[in-house]
Amino acid sequence: MEAADLLHGNGKKPPPPRRRRWWQCSTTAVTLLMFLLTNTVSIAVSSGAGPTLLRRYRPATIRLWDGSAALLADLNATQAVLDASRAELAGLYARVGTANELLRTLLDAMAARDGATEQQRELLAAGGWEGWKRELAGELKLAVGPLHLLTNARHGRNATGDEAAVFPALGHACVRVQDDLERYMAYTPGGECPADEALAHRLMLSGCEPLPRRRCRPPSPKGYAHPLPLPGSLWATPPDTSVVWDAYPCKNYSCLQASSSCDGCFDLRRGREKARWARDDGALSYSIAAVLAARPNGTVRVGLDLGGGASGTFAARMLERGVTVVTAAVSAGAPLNSFIASRGLVSVHVSAAHRLPFFDRTLDIVHAAGGLGGGPAVTGVMLEFALFDVYRVLRPGGLFWLDHFPCSHAQVNATLAPMLGRVGLKKLRWNTGRGKEKNQWYISALLEKPMA
Repeated sequence: MEAADLLHGNGKKPPPPRRRRWWQCSTTAVTLLMFLLTNTVSIAVSSGAGPTLLRRYRPATIRLWDGSAALLADLNATQAVLDASRAELAGLYARVGTANELLRTLLDAMAARDGATEQQRELLAAGGWEGWKRELAGELKLAVGPLHLLTNARHGRNATGDEAAVFPALGHACVRVQDDLERYMAYTPGGECPADEALAHRLMLSGCEPLPRRRCRPPSPKGYAHPLPLPGSLWATPPDTSVVWDAYPCKNYSCLQASSSCDGCFDLRRGREKARWARDDGALSYSIAAVLAARPNGTVRVGLDLGGGASGTFAARMLERGVTVVTAAVSAGAPLNSFIASRGLVSVHVSAAHRLPFFDRTLDIVHAAGGLGGGPAVTGVMLEFALFDVYRVLRPGGLFWLDHFPCSHAQVNATLAPMLGRVGLKKLRWNTGRGKEKNQWYISALLEKPMA
């Protein structure tokens, strides 16, 4: 044995010496550095940025032998490159600033949502507090806030399994008249509603339509008696005890018949109501018989009157011919809706700006006179929205009777006729005539919705 073997005493050779680990670490670092450098150069070359950077930041070559002209040209080129770089840098700063503002807005909204109560988050998500001058309270808060449905294992939950909530309908313009709306909702729950019909009418004209529901009972007329049976009730003046007169200047029907505000519309025996739509003069005044003759017998069954018979006379005339007509009226200064109902007819309390409360393609005829709602004439974009809504509720082949619609002479051919064409209504009859006042004209027309 050798001397080294004898030193170990086991007769075996000693293990070989270990390699130093610094060499392995150095190799790994070099490999990683080469990988990053290679990929960086590859990306720059493949994206086209490499040559651009080289060209952009290549130092200008100053050739002293070319003289001052060459030197000036090189300096100008360098200056142009610097100006372009400054412009790009300013654009980057602007975009970064915009991104920061958007991020700040998003973070503020998230913080406000996280700090709100559960009910506030629900209202915020539905736009319930947007535009209100102050936080809602009392009956108004209950009336416009989310209402949870009764739940059980299968009903009252949405698609995700959470409790379903209903947001009551409310006119979007109500936020602009919050003071009046709070007065309208100031009542004792379970008690009698205040006599505030004038306030309700003012809210509707302000665009707060539909109004919120209330938990109170409207007052009943004193001495109320049962109405007359049909058909006698169609042409009989209702008793004064059928109306709550608190909101009106007149306190009985005799006063209304003597006033000139409705041009005899409450005088069913001696006024002009008895003869309306009974005779066709071949011009502006159409008769009901002539209009119904434009359709096969019995196919005009249900319809709508928009302000043409303010007291329900048009609906009464149509009912005598077996046609059911709903009258849209607003009780402004006179109890029109109560008067119509006392005659045994159906009325809806909606303004001219309200979407018609009927499903698509359900009406056989729509009659409109005056301003499409018994008030001032509807014009412009609002008129176009109203006409398209009429088109919506008419069935294919349905009739639209435009009766003495007021306008100026310039609007006849420049505005109204092209608008009716855009809506898609086809003319069956068209008449224009001059009114009593200067530059006042009227249009009467019978139009139909195409079958296809």
